[in-house]
Amino acid sequence: MADQRIAQCLQLCQQARGLQGDALAQTLDELRSNLEQLAAERNAPALDALQLNARRIIEQLQEPIITMDLTGYLTGWNKGAQNLFGYTAAEAIGQHVLFIYADEPGEPGEASADMPELFLERGDAFIEVRRRKKSGEIFWAGLSLSVLRDEDEEAVGLVAHLSEITERLSSEEKLRLHTSIIEDSDQGILITDANECIVSVNAAFSRITGYLTHEAIGQTTDLLRSGVHDADFREQVRSAMHGAGPWQGEIVGKRKNGELFPQSVSISVVRNDAGEITHAFSIFSDISVLRAAEDRMQRLVNYDSLTSLPNRTLFNKLVTQALATASRSGDYGALLAIDLNRFTSINDTFGHEVGDELLRQVGQRLRLALRDEDVLARVGGDEFVAALLSIQKREHSGIVAQKLLTALEPPFIIDSNVLHVGASIGIAVFPEDGHDTASLLRFSDVAMKRVQENGESGFLFYCAEMNQRAKEQWQLESELRHALSSQELLLHYQPKVSLRTGRIVGAEALIRWQHPVRGMVSPGKFIPVAEETGLILELGSWVLEEACRQIRAWMDAGLDMPPIAVNLSARQFDRLLPARVQAVLDRHAIQPDRLKLEITESLLVRGADEVIPIMNALVAMGLALALDDFGTGYSSLAYLKRFPITTLKIDRSFVIGVPAEENDCAIAQAIVTMGQQMRQEIVAEGVETVEQMAFLRNLGCDQLQGFLFSPPVAASDFASLVRNGVRLSLD
Repeated sequence: MADQRIAQCLQLCQQARGLQGDALAQTLDELRSNLEQLAAERNAPALDALQLNARRIIEQLQEPIITMDLTGYLTGWNKGAQNLFGYTAAEAIGQHVLFIYADEPGEPGEASADMPELFLERGDAFIEVRRRKKSGEIFWAGLSLSVLRDEDEEAVGLVAHLSEITERLSSEEKLRLHTSIIEDSDQGILITDANECIVSVNAAFSRITGYLTHEAIGQTTDLLRSGVHDADFREQVRSAMHGAGPWQGEIVGKRKNGELFPQSVSISVVRNDAGEITHAFSIFSDISVLRAAEDRMQRLVNYDSLTSLPNRTLFNKLVTQALATASRSGDYGALLAIDLNRFTSINDTFGHEVGDELLRQVGQRLRLALRDEDVLARVGGDEFVAALLSIQKREHSGIVAQKLLTALEPPFIIDSNVLHVGASIGIAVFPEDGHDTASLLRFSDVAMKRVQENGESGFLFYCAEMNQRAKEQWQLESELRHALSSQELLLHYQPKVSLRTGRIVGAEALIRWQHPVRGMVSPGKFIPVAEETGLILELGSWVLEEACRQIRAWMDAGLDMPPIAVNLSARQFDRLLPARVQAVLDRHAIQPDRLKLEITESLLVRGADEVIPIMNALVAMGLALALDDFGTGYSSLAYLKRFPITTLKIDRSFVIGVPAEENDCAIAQAIVTMGQQMRQEIVAEGVETVEQMAFLRNLGCDQLQGFLFSPPVAASDFASLVRNGVRLSLD
């Protein structure tokens, strides 16, 4: 009989390995009953072996099983209990069962109706209880309790079998709960069908967007589209709505009243049993307040609260980044340390409110005197610093310094007080004076303090030699302004000659400056200064006006003159240019075919959308456009195809080496071939020898311009050349 019972116990032990829940509890109860019978029959060896085997199986079971004595202190804790609660057996055994309770029933040993483990009088009881894991998570569990008895049928302990309950709500209760959660959520929720039509929204959706439920149902999500995001971004969002995967990010939406607002959005889809997408849902929050707070924080960290200019922190960051770029591209840069003169006296005399307003107005004037790409910061009480992040020449920073000083010359009117304030400016140049922001700031400050020693407003370079050159540039600008109003400027005309007939077929108007002291000043000296200071606009207008005046004078004298070409600066090329040119033509009663406009390749990189409409308007007026210095900048077939250009001018740098230099010959031939394919007229600049002329003529070049025929000459001399029919010998 004992052998049969032992075999049955072993079989129950094996069965227990694969069971869970009620089946496991029932099997363990049978095993316990057989063990008790063996104990009653006093079969000690077999009993010990079976009990050991049973304990090992119980310890390894995935179902949580706990044993304890009658006072509630744990005596057993298997793998399943460890996985469920997170405590190891070493951490749990010896503890009172109260340590895994979610609620606090009292101290160990106290009587409580909430402690079923200590008040079980009969086995096989099942109840639902709340328990706490090591992580702090509270959960519901099903608890089955059994009593452990000795051979005299006396209760000696308890066995607790637990199972976590994950489903405690009925379908109806779940639906009500989920509906309540969605409706009461602070986040906006919208649900769309497979056609992206909105089928449901919650109250938060209406509160955030302004659209009532009936206004949103049936619409698509385009209802909230702001137009801010590009096509690629919208495609990512749409892909998520069609099941590409969950998507989270920030979207700028639009409320019913048209206001744009930032939102944090999460998008997912719902599938049916067949795996087909039936709906998509978006959960979003209005993060306007968060973004506004972040913006305020950024302003506090990076901007001066008084002037709203960048502070030292942001200035250092921006300049350090710019210097890294300038170092790679070989550009120049400069830092200007600016300290106001007499500010302390003004502040002490008129008070801090007047002083603060003065600083605000000074900041505004200095900012207006700089380019958009330059950086201006307030770094101290009355200390400012400007960074010129890209300049063509080092000396140009001196011109900018003088512009800043000039901007401060008009008096400041504050609370009926007329205040005058100057400044001392020190300049440090990158890369000559330093390669990092800290060094340049230090050197510019040194130069600024040297200016202050003189007690007058002014600027000074950290390098004395550069300081002298900058002052010369400033002097040149001042004299050039005077030249514009004093009739010191004049035009010379360089003929263009046909390589088919040798006749003069046109001319280019070139500006000259007859300085009363310096003599004839080269355009190479004063044109860059004009570009830097903005004087190029006045010079360009003067050249156009003077060329048209001269054409009219020739016509009135009965001369049949060829078309005259006028160079345009990129800074002249704006949407008002056609109207300005038309006004000049009308003023002098000149037909558009008497004038040609020459532009440089640098203009073409500003963007086709900006440049093409202006070009088309000029061509529609009857004007011809020529591309000057072709091959030195950004030339490509793409430009020639898109822009209404009729003439290409081969730059003199490619002409000077022909026919001896193989590379120059190849480039010249490529340009001529390209122009011929595009049906454009080809003009070679800088032709000085017969050999150059012969080579270019054989290539198919249409015209030449250069000293071989004539240098730029005065208007009267050019008229004589045309009147006398002077030709170029093509032999």
